[in-house]
Amino acid sequence: MQFDDVILGRRSIRGYKPDPVSKALIKEILALAMRSPSSMNTQPWNFTVISGEPLDHIRAGNTERNLAGVPHSREFRIGQAFEGQHRDRQVGVAKQLFSAMGIAREDKEGRMDWVLRGFRQFDAPVCVIITYDRVLADSDDTAFDCGAVTTALVNAAWSRGLGAVINSQGIMQSPVVREHANIADDQVIMKAVALGWPDDSFPANAVNSERKSVEEAAVFLGFDD
Repeated sequence: MQFDDVILGRRSIRGYKPDPVSKALIKEILALAMRSPSSMNTQPWNFTVISGEPLDHIRAGNTERNLAGVPHSREFRIGQAFEGQHRDRQVGVAKQLFSAMGIAREDKEGRMDWVLRGFRQFDAPVCVIITYDRVLADSDDTAFDCGAVTTALVNAAWSRGLGAVINSQGIMQSPVVREHANIADDQVIMKAVALGWPDDSFPANAVNSERKSVEEAAVFLGFDD
């Protein structure tokens, strides 16, 4: 793929085929992603790539704890609830997804099932857990750098025909993730990325989330035109 094709064509994939993804292909994708820039070349990121039985244990543990009402234990700051235009965008993409999936506003069971899909890593065959070195946890540059490498990861995956979605729900119950993914104590769990071959028959995979315009996002100074 050309670079523009990857950037403009990539979508968040929330429905996957059960087909396995080879370790060799994932290593190739990670090698591309890790060319991302980082503050003073600190490269704070680490990846735990999970499939098969360990991933099934995480899915089950996340689901069980959430149905039991166990409060989340996310390690990376979640912040306050969105308000204003940020809340509008959050609601907007939810409406797009629910519409694509045929989930009505009053369909509580359907909405709950959708939420649980996130905690199940969207039933993807692979999950990549992104962590960073705890010794750098006080640096905002660390989170910035991990965001950069995660963006590069999903784009690299798309360039190889794989789909991905960056997922916070999958790491909300951090004790479950730590236990079954063997995350070391010197790591902070930041994000999960569901990864696999896209299921083109899954309606939500066709959703292109709306983007604000360059005019809304950018201010230009010192240009003649």
